[in-house]
Amino acid sequence: MLRLEHSWSWLALALAVLLGAKPSACGPPPGPRPNILLLMADDLGIGDVGCYGNTTIRTPNIDRLAADGVRLTQHLAAAPLCTPSRAAFLTGRYPLRSGMVSSQGLRVLQWTAVSGGLPPSEITFAKILKAKGYTTGLIGKWHLGLSCASPDDHCHHPLNHGFDHFYGMPFSMMADCERWELSEKRAVLESRLDVCFQLVALATLTLTIGKLTHLIPGASWTLVIWSAVVCLLLFATSCLVGALIMHADCFLMRNHSIAEQPMRSQRTTPLMLQEVSSFVKRHKQGPFLLFVSFLHVHTPLVTTENFRGRSPHGLYGDNTEEMDWMVGQILETLDTEGLTNSTLVYFTSDHGGSLEARFGNNQYGGWNGIYKGGKGMAGWEGGIRVPGIFRWPGVLTAGRVIHEPTSLMDIFPTVVHLAGGQVPQDRVVDGRDLLALLQGTARHSDHEFLMHYCESFLHAARWHQRDLWKVHFTTPIFQPDGAGACYGQIVCPCSGNRVTHHAPPLLFDLSRDPSEAHALTPDTEPSFHQVVETVARAVAAHRQTLIPVPLQLDAADNTWKPWLQPCCGRFPFCWCDRDADPR
Repeated sequence: MLRLEHSWSWLALALAVLLGAKPSACGPPPGPRPNILLLMADDLGIGDVGCYGNTTIRTPNIDRLAADGVRLTQHLAAAPLCTPSRAAFLTGRYPLRSGMVSSQGLRVLQWTAVSGGLPPSEITFAKILKAKGYTTGLIGKWHLGLSCASPDDHCHHPLNHGFDHFYGMPFSMMADCERWELSEKRAVLESRLDVCFQLVALATLTLTIGKLTHLIPGASWTLVIWSAVVCLLLFATSCLVGALIMHADCFLMRNHSIAEQPMRSQRTTPLMLQEVSSFVKRHKQGPFLLFVSFLHVHTPLVTTENFRGRSPHGLYGDNTEEMDWMVGQILETLDTEGLTNSTLVYFTSDHGGSLEARFGNNQYGGWNGIYKGGKGMAGWEGGIRVPGIFRWPGVLTAGRVIHEPTSLMDIFPTVVHLAGGQVPQDRVVDGRDLLALLQGTARHSDHEFLMHYCESFLHAARWHQRDLWKVHFTTPIFQPDGAGACYGQIVCPCSGNRVTHHAPPLLFDLSRDPSEAHALTPDTEPSFHQVVETVARAVAAHRQTLIPVPLQLDAADNTWKPWLQPCCGRFPFCWCDRDADPR
């Protein structure tokens, strides 16, 4: 009976749309509240998707989602890296407001066992929807912290931020999870440990010779023995650091319990799909909010055998095509359960593709199309312009394309509005409700200005007027010159001697020059000074709204703390497999 009433409600709404009736811009559409399915890729470039111009990587399921829904061409991440971007997505606020940035170059959470993370005082859309009667779930990557003072307090855990169910990685997929040819932490730590080992070994040898020859007065065999012990410990740690990282960060949790440590990456894809299917089937009477946070397409690009070797773009293309297949499987689950028409589906990426993810002649990062820059670059479009696709049959017009500036932060007020909730009034929320724009009852974005932060430093700002102006205050210095990226580093820096501060700032008209290839000057643009001064006033007004908060990604809260290390055995022997094989 419930299902029959549900179907009639959606039929009535569809007839109303066909007859020209428009749902009110100031309230959610009539009928039952929709289920909400949010799909987020990790490190996917906007140029990697067929509906955004790629003709060689096959993404038929994402393309179908766009053909059946609304596609945004100026959809922007609030930060160019995982942790701050996802914090902004969940809270609708610039990450600086929640302290999910650093001023010291530690741009994401570095380990699972750190005390930093999304503060419990922050309000996520999951918290609001849960309070409004939604069942809420997160499957996949979190990377917003875990514990504060003890390994089990889970103050930053998804279940402490409004999610009823969590299955996935509390940290992030990374190359070190597979001891890959690329490395985020292992190679640096091994190098440092090797240097320390060599220095201590030299000191041990010197002390030994000094003792035997009596050339070093006061040298004792006790000091020699302890020096040798330290030397052996450094050597052993250097040999084992890769395995230690895998156990420390590369594991799966189900709610508050560790399910698999270390994770067996090759079976994670079927396990995630199984979790999605199970969640949807359990809660199909709705309403539910499900956030599927893919581990694809971050290095090490773990790809099952069925998709290896299929793409002309190597392992990255294979991994992207497998993620698209996963999207198709999830959409098929909605179809099978009769939920397609009653579910708002959204697809995006947390930021742009990684240009620096390459080894030798192999490129392991994404393509950002015509846009300059990539992952880690807060000002250049390639770091922050991402896919943005919404589908809601009968409510959103199929095949519609919107060229207005929108933000990942806009998801917060949009889904809160659809759930019948209220945006918090006790704090600044930077996102804007997209429903009227998506339905076509509003022609323009509510964002007049958008700020683009790199850590706690403002690199750029845009002004949406008749034209779309972009002002750059700071840009990274590419290595080598003219390369378009910072090769030899994981990402470009935000500050220090490897950035350029522009006075006057660089100015681009994105409506005519989306690739940011031709900086305007007072000689080539009559309104140069007016635009720069207007943006400067907007930046000053924005800064007046900022309240100082502890920076969660600075070293004090972003350094490995062994007493916070999650372990399903006796540390450091952390091993368990509580998940049945998905066959």
